[in-house]
Amino acid sequence: MPAGVLSSEPMRLRLVLVGAVVLCLAACTTETPEKPKSPPPSTPAPAQGTPPQASPPPAATESLPEGVFDSLARELPADRPAVTFRDVARQSGIVFVHSRGERTSMLPEDMGSGAAWGDYDNDGDADLYVVNQPGPLPVAAGPERSTDKLYRNNGDGTFTDVTRAAGVGKPGFGMGAFWGDYDNDGCLDLYVTNYGKSRLYRNNCDGTFVEVTDRAKVANNRWAASAVWFDYNRDGRLDLYVCNYVEFDPEGLPGERGSMQYGINVPFTLNPVSFAPQPNRLYRNNGDGTFTDVARAAGVADAQGRSLVVTFADLDLDGWPDLYVGNDISANSLFRNLGNGRFADLSAASATEEYRGTMGIALGDFDADGDMDFFLTHWVAQANALYQNLYQEMDPNRPNRLFFADVADMVGVGSISMNDVSWGAAFVDYDNDGRLDLFVTSGNTLEEPRNRKLLQRQRPRLLWNKGEAGFYGVAPASGAPLGLPLNARGLALADYDNDGDVDFLLTTNRGRALLLRNDGGNRKRWLKVRLRGVESNHRGIGAKVTVQAGKLRRYEEMGAGGSYLSQSFHELHFGLGTHDRVDRLEVVWPSGVRQVFEGLPGNRLIEVTESGPEAGWEAVQ
Repeated sequence: MPAGVLSSEPMRLRLVLVGAVVLCLAACTTETPEKPKSPPPSTPAPAQGTPPQASPPPAATESLPEGVFDSLARELPADRPAVTFRDVARQSGIVFVHSRGERTSMLPEDMGSGAAWGDYDNDGDADLYVVNQPGPLPVAAGPERSTDKLYRNNGDGTFTDVTRAAGVGKPGFGMGAFWGDYDNDGCLDLYVTNYGKSRLYRNNCDGTFVEVTDRAKVANNRWAASAVWFDYNRDGRLDLYVCNYVEFDPEGLPGERGSMQYGINVPFTLNPVSFAPQPNRLYRNNGDGTFTDVARAAGVADAQGRSLVVTFADLDLDGWPDLYVGNDISANSLFRNLGNGRFADLSAASATEEYRGTMGIALGDFDADGDMDFFLTHWVAQANALYQNLYQEMDPNRPNRLFFADVADMVGVGSISMNDVSWGAAFVDYDNDGRLDLFVTSGNTLEEPRNRKLLQRQRPRLLWNKGEAGFYGVAPASGAPLGLPLNARGLALADYDNDGDVDFLLTTNRGRALLLRNDGGNRKRWLKVRLRGVESNHRGIGAKVTVQAGKLRRYEEMGAGGSYLSQSFHELHFGLGTHDRVDRLEVVWPSGVRQVFEGLPGNRLIEVTESGPEAGWEAVQ
């Protein structure tokens, strides 16, 4: 890693990497109109099972020994943060249990669900929508079915279930939730992805919602997973990209067929390679309350990818938001925005066309060089990846400088995860020291050998960034909840209690939601930033914000995050370490408007308005 995020000097590991990168660039195409989506012969085993049509491999005598790769983890550093996490979900009023009844070993049952933070009532507090599924497949009718929940933040550390009063939570086999003000009326609307018909709820700005799915033409009617709101054509209106997974029809499936993975039988009905992939959607906002699917015309349908997660970011710093799509047992895709309504497939050219089972994405400038890197979560025995963006180091005369290197093992976040099936992930400065740390949820999709109605549980990982020394796993010393084996899936971040440090919401498959309150992260200084667009979309999604305090420099993009089936609060959180003030704050809006402010106080929440008579910043907390 670099001389820490607190230094402007380049990373030492970059000096090693760049030479190797330059040598291989000649073999990399600059554009790949159509890339093959089948793995090369040397590709590792598919993400969640061996292809059923292939001859099964010899049965293993035992599964991976628990902790076999834990020896790669380093000892807890003596100077680790004195921060602990406490599960306060129940006492806060978030009494949520995912699904009901016994598993029937059907793939949709094991994949969900997620959650999303958003201030739907504009009172300044982070409210929470948690997604549910009604029960095992086939879904039985009846009032006892589990449903989604909307929890209103009361502003005192507690929440109230307002699902019925708000008019949301309609029946559906839920996957993810994503807030976005698509009509620019100042009130957050909500898109819920489902296995089957997805739903769009328009906010009436009075605490209630109306479903407008059919009128807006965004029902999708496929197995939708993650989605993201972003303004791909920079017209000031939010568009919507939706990941679709596989063609899954529970009728007539050969449940008795299966394959062996690590000594465990994986039923045909749980192996995603048993099912054909579905193309994704790019819903262009027409500005009249309706959307048009332009994914194929724009070149981002990714029809051969079993897509689970997506994020946007201006990866090449040209002002246009690009897309990265994470696929399960299919090659991942990086789509560069050409600025003319179309995207170029640079997956192979950028060295990010990996063929592993990707479930989650965390996006952030972990090396503090002013461009976005991303962390990918994977299935068991595949190790998580950390793709470092080398755009700044490439020859500026090259037509395509966008290139990445997987440095996961170099900084301590790769092979330690070989036993894990990891899902939601996020870069987060949980101790406010100015460096981005990592939090990763895990939970196996392999069934318990002695009880196939249950899935194997795993512990989450909290990886503290120690600058040049890399990342250290500090979960065992950071509170009892981080030592619990879980079947975790979604992860969404928010400072829900407005105390200056970031809290974590975890969803679990067929279990309860956990609200992990951060105790101690606010001992160091911080700055939180909210945006109000005028020429750009109302929430400033896609705006680039850079904070400088002394030698500390942090760069973020509003609304870019990823995770898995989940969405964090649209509020940028910057740890300032020991700095009391921010020397410089720069905001570059999607419209191209650029604002610079100097001498801002620390330990404040500020709102920046883009243009007009109210342009500027003001402290709101």
